[in-house]
Amino acid sequence: MKTKIRFASLALSIMLASGVASAADIKVGVSMSQFDDTWLTYLREDMDKQAKSYPKGDGVQLQFEDARADVVKQLSQVENFISQKVDAIVVNPVDTASTGRMIKAATEAGIPLVFVNRRPDQKDLPKGVATVVSDDKEAGRLQMQYLADKMGGKGKIVILLGDLANNSTTNRTDGVKEVLAKYPGIKIEQEQTGIWLRDKGMTLVNDWLTQGREFNAVVANNDEMAIGAAMALKTASVKPGSVLIGGVDGTPDGLNAITRGEMTVSVFQDANGQAVGSVEAARKMAKHEAVEQNVVIPFKLITPDNVKDFK
Repeated sequence: MKTKIRFASLALSIMLASGVASAADIKVGVSMSQFDDTWLTYLREDMDKQAKSYPKGDGVQLQFEDARADVVKQLSQVENFISQKVDAIVVNPVDTASTGRMIKAATEAGIPLVFVNRRPDQKDLPKGVATVVSDDKEAGRLQMQYLADKMGGKGKIVILLGDLANNSTTNRTDGVKEVLAKYPGIKIEQEQTGIWLRDKGMTLVNDWLTQGREFNAVVANNDEMAIGAAMALKTASVKPGSVLIGGVDGTPDGLNAITRGEMTVSVFQDANGQAVGSVEAARKMAKHEAVEQNVVIPFKLITPDNVKDFK
């Protein structure tokens, strides 16, 4: 009987110890702008891997929520995290111009807030708020400079814009136009939003081809729209390589498109770097440790010559 009691006591102590370890994990609420975005899926998966890499009892538990591209829904998710008394919040914002109420709510509650991938439009962020992003203007500059060189500094381009509510779209396009300012021989034929989507990019380029518009390059704000453009050109029997196509992100599908010669260039956006940076920032801030408020993860140019290095 004593042996049974001893085993029961041991089991109870293990359960209690396990409960204590779990309770010690830092709880982080994560609101993603949308789950069905290809690149953001890689970001979310890498955030999950980073959280699971910490030792039990000194780690991070992530609670992911899908805002479904809805600003109101995202604000509600942040408010729910606050009511749950999470230790920190990570937000990939739906609309970079509509983050003010989230920032106010989190800072008033004394809960650390980290923005990942997209920086709020607000210039000066208060204490307790950090960002882990990449410089989108740099992506636009790298992409367009490579294409301008390939075009010999002259010709016509069409630009596929991302979601107009995101400053990533504005900044990447601004980077493109900074380069174009040096090349008066390159003209913009069309510029429309494909809202980051492959099928929308394909539809826009198909429409332009049907209208008889001529262009020498497609400059897309992301790989998905660039791949859509390549599909439209292929369907229209345009000779591969005769129209240059540039994307941004360096997704696996984008890398494969470059390898096959369907895309000309992309710019690698480091999902793992942003994931690790954002989770680590949330963890440190929750533990009242010092963090850099504005972390910038660099972009890298991907060409046919170095595409194998990114696979």
